[in-house]
Amino acid sequence: MMMRTDLFREVERLTREVFGATRTSTRPVMMPMDAWRDGDTFHVELDLPGIKPGHLDLDVENNVVTVKAERPASDHVESSAAAERPRGTFSRQLVLGDNLDTDNITASYDTGVLSLTIPVAESAKPRKIAISSGSAEPAAMSA
Repeated sequence: MMMRTDLFREVERLTREVFGATRTSTRPVMMPMDAWRDGDTFHVELDLPGIKPGHLDLDVENNVVTVKAERPASDHVESSAAAERPRGTFSRQLVLGDNLDTDNITASYDTGVLSLTIPVAESAKPRKIAISSGSAEPAAMSA
């Protein structure tokens, strides 16, 4: 049988339970994330290992993307030798700028990674503006 005698881990666990802390200096955020822009597309990947696709929820409201996930309680609580994986419902919000097109977000979930693809809004893309002058032909200039 496996015995846990790490006093610091127990104090950390009790602190999380009492104060509802979701992050400590030794424990990472529940949904680690990578985000980057590639041309006219913004990509976000969130790690959600062990979450069933039916237990994921994705909402967008006022340029805020909310990701909710649930890992139900284990059926083996009474005979558990270790229970370090977080259980329950947790969420993360991403505040997006006005330069992203939140109406056309796509999402996929594969091997524990939730991938969001968010296009850059047309109004935020560079465009040419015609400049008129005293002559009859307008000249084009990059914006």
